Amino acid sequence: MGTVIRLSMEASLPELPEVEITRRHLEKAMVGRKLQSVRVTHDRTARYNTTTDEIESRLSGRQVDSVGRRGKFLVVGLNDGYTMVAHLGMSGRFSIASGTDTANLEEAPHTHFVAILDDGAEISFIDPRTFGFIAVFDEDELADSNLSRLGPDAWLDPPSVPTLMKTLKGRTAPIKALLLDQRPMAGLGNIYADEALHLARIHPRTPGGDLDATEVARLLVAIRRVLSEAIDCGGTTLDDLAYLLPDGQAGDNLGRLGVYARTDEPCLRCGTPVQRIVIRARSTHFCPRCQRL
Repeated sequence: MGTVIRLSMEASLPELPEVEITRRHLEKAMVGRKLQSVRVTHDRTARYNTTTDEIESRLSGRQVDSVGRRGKFLVVGLNDGYTMVAHLGMSGRFSIASGTDTANLEEAPHTHFVAILDDGAEISFIDPRTFGFIAVFDEDELADSNLSRLGPDAWLDPPSVPTLMKTLKGRTAPIKALLLDQRPMAGLGNIYADEALHLARIHPRTPGGDLDATEVARLLVAIRRVLSEAIDCGGTTLDDLAYLLPDGQAGDNLGRLGVYARTDEPCLRCGTPVQRIVIRARSTHFCPRCQRL
């Protein structure tokens, strides 16, 4: 194609744990199944393809070979060399209804994508704010996308301490901003970056290049822990219910959060009121006592 397909890399909710839970549901429902019919009803959902018709024609009749994840992207491998890439954006979620449940199923508002599988199951993408997308690429288009520019996955394949130190060397940007960048490592957004920095006792404004090996090691352990715990709890559903699991249930991780969205509430470690600041236009929550600059 000659030009890079610049997919949105927004570090928003849903984040890695929510996308991983979604992936597991989709994998169970879709792998080995054929996409019998596909309908795309919103141009923004299809904005990385030429038209909605292109997505429908590229998906219809193809078999799903795999459902993977790269950072916050869902990557669905299809036969004949095609790949479906999906991003949930700010408010997107997938819904799965089995064949026995679809006869009287009422389509949810803001449903912009529906795929019927060969066993009658229905996969829907619901996205009120349309920041999310679904794209279908051939091998050349996928190679031309910036998906390959993502850093190592923060949960599946996190960088080693020396590798991350090398990446951060000389960087003056705040570590919070670097964690949201998706190039040092992929998958973190506002919630889990705040939580990991709190657990690691690192101030979010600390320049990335100032972290020593001990701090980087502590940060990597913290990232692994907060992501694993969130996945075990089904992800984080905030009060706006923007994220729900594909079975319609809410994630149960909200009550485990130590600092995110807890401005003026006591730090669970020391009791100091949690503060909120803005770093690179993103709300950031931290404990001024546990996370000294």
